[in-house]
Amino acid sequence: MSTDAKEDGDDLKERVSNFLRRNFPQIQMHGGSAAIQDIDRETGEVSIQLGGACSGCGISPMTIQAIKSRMVKEIPEIDQVHADTGGGGGMGGGMEPSFPGETVDDDDGAADEGPQAPF
Repeated sequence: MSTDAKEDGDDLKERVSNFLRRNFPQIQMHGGSAAIQDIDRETGEVSIQLGGACSGCGISPMTIQAIKSRMVKEIPEIDQVHADTGGGGGMGGGMEPSFPGETVDDDDGAADEGPQAPF
């Protein structure tokens, strides 16, 4: 099992990396970056650190929300995404942004994705 779990974990890390690469071109053009901090396959949690221009950007909460919403939809093994700008004293530290029309998972599977991030 340990060999299979390692291979599965590597595949999961690659899929998360690909997700970030596909969804970050505009953010990178504006000096932002994203890095995988941790992936816990057993709990389905991934931690992402946004850096560069994202640290002081006023729309980084919207970017974080979009990452959280899209990643769990695109990668079935991911149940929860933790993302932080690492700006210290700002939105980081576990504060969850909320927006009108924020994604709400209803029992019938319908969801409103809310406002769109710039990617």
